[in-house]
Amino acid sequence: MSMYRQLWLAIILSMLLALAGSLFASLLSARAYLEQQLSMKNADNAAALALSLSQQNPDRVTVELTVAALFDKGHYESIRIHDPNGKLIVELVAPAGNPGAPEWFVQRLPINADPGEAQISSGWTQFGTVTLVSHSRFGYQALWTSTKEMIAALVLASIIGGYLGSLILRRLRRPLQAVIDQAEAITNRRFVTIPEPNVPELRQLAIAMNTTVVRLKGMFEDEAARLETVRHEANFDPLTGLTNRDFFIAQLRSSLEGENSTGGTLFLIRVADLMGINKRLGRDATDDMLRRFAEKVMRSGIHADGTGGTANSESLAARMNGADFALLLPGRKAGREVAEALLQALIDTMEAFVDGGPSAFIGMGTFKQGTALRVVLSQVDAALIAAEAEGINTVREAVIDTDDDLPKSAEQWSLMIRQALDQHWVRLVSFPVVDLQSRLLHGECPLRLKLDANGEWLPAGHFLPVAERLGLSPELDLAALAMGLADLEQKPELKGLAINLSASSMAAAGFQLKLDALLTRHRKAAARLWIEVAETGVLKHVEAFRSLCKVLRGYHCQVGVEHFGRQFSQIGQLHDLGLNYIKIDASFIRRLDTNPGNQTFLKGVSSIAHGIGLLVIAEGVVSEAEFAALAAVGFDGATGPGVKVAADV
Repeated sequence: MSMYRQLWLAIILSMLLALAGSLFASLLSARAYLEQQLSMKNADNAAALALSLSQQNPDRVTVELTVAALFDKGHYESIRIHDPNGKLIVELVAPAGNPGAPEWFVQRLPINADPGEAQISSGWTQFGTVTLVSHSRFGYQALWTSTKEMIAALVLASIIGGYLGSLILRRLRRPLQAVIDQAEAITNRRFVTIPEPNVPELRQLAIAMNTTVVRLKGMFEDEAARLETVRHEANFDPLTGLTNRDFFIAQLRSSLEGENSTGGTLFLIRVADLMGINKRLGRDATDDMLRRFAEKVMRSGIHADGTGGTANSESLAARMNGADFALLLPGRKAGREVAEALLQALIDTMEAFVDGGPSAFIGMGTFKQGTALRVVLSQVDAALIAAEAEGINTVREAVIDTDDDLPKSAEQWSLMIRQALDQHWVRLVSFPVVDLQSRLLHGECPLRLKLDANGEWLPAGHFLPVAERLGLSPELDLAALAMGLADLEQKPELKGLAINLSASSMAAAGFQLKLDALLTRHRKAAARLWIEVAETGVLKHVEAFRSLCKVLRGYHCQVGVEHFGRQFSQIGQLHDLGLNYIKIDASFIRRLDTNPGNQTFLKGVSSIAHGIGLLVIAEGVVSEAEFAALAAVGFDGATGPGVKVAADV
């Protein structure tokens, strides 16, 4: 029984006991008072009657007439007169009648008043003794009326007391519930603080829990800051602040091989005559020039969207070696305009450092998902060599095979995606996610779509970016969820299925209501559903993701963040979401067995995640060596081409 109910029960029992005790004491007191008053009345009336008869020189007839006249008034139960020898002279007894109160009340609270007695004299001679008993019905009427009034008063007092008790309990319940909610939030890996209540005992408890939460968040943030430093040391160039070659190549590989990859454009940029600049100006001036050069490369990626100006947080710039830089724009963007603008910016920046010669050379190429890494690098590098061979500031574009039969216009894409949804030309494929003993944790289920009945099944990277621009991603995600839940219902042996939701779907109006309705229809299967959103989408729509987590927790779904780690410095925004797992981006996993810096970083990430009860899963594992290295950094599972499910599972 809850404490609130126990308090209510205690109040009710206390009030009932107080009511019963007060009523019982009041009734006994009132009865005693009435008995005393009736006894006094009997004595006074008997004395008055005896005096009246004594003054009349009484005889038997006179006594009978006087007593009868007095008795007929109806105030007495009985009047008896005996002579000095005890012989009855007159006896009048009233018949039993309505006592003026319920029978049970009369039986349980009888009024026993003493009869009044007095001596009757005739001159100096004793005539007899009068014994008089007043009628008790008036006492019972008064006692019954008093009882009803006391009950009414006590009931009213109880109602008022109950109302006041309710106000007090409500005043206690709100801060108490806030403390309970905070404790539940902590057990669900959501670290929140609450206002300090006015109740002293609860205030002390709230202060203690808030202090614990603040301390945990402080430790979390301090460790996150330390790990962010480690991440930069392992993956970034110390001079320019751009990513280093190893990290860039790993990210480029993910853009080529990833399930949700959309392709992209690769730029290789070379500083013209770096050795000559270094000899002429010295190391310090050369380092300053390289920092300015790197800033222009980075800015060209941040402000490139292929149409001319929207910030692109997924672009990646790197320093490949002393004079070479690289820029990756995901999504197969129209990169020629970006390259020309970048070249002009570099020329302006290098004007103070060059002596009339060229400033920079750029090679570029657009690739699609599935193109081999060596093909992209060799072709774009060949374009860079060709640009440098001209001896002037120039851009050369490599022709990488990107021919496909995909729609070219937004209208065509819209019609074909809607047709695929209507014709059910969509399906899920499953890739295993295993623990470090190669036992299946769940299946990762990306969406496939074909544009006609005989077409090939396209990976999500081919159509999801277009679907997001057209506002169709919510329909695709709901279709994927419906298929996943249907599979879970039809195949109870499945441990779980993971469905990726796009950020635009999560934030779309009405999507979460539709998701809630879908999960309601499949409530039992929903407990084995794993829902994940990419890190960039989570941080872009934190409030929408928080709302999504609240919906999913109601159905006991597992909630996670995929492609985690590239924006690790913002991890503090995720402390109160109640996540179940994170999937570390493949760029940190690539060659993990030979990268001490990433090992240190990921070991710290695992420690933080385990401290708040999260599973840590590696993405994009391609080799046995990478898989074997995961145990040393504290991971719980992995997925990727190099992952296999144990044969006995």
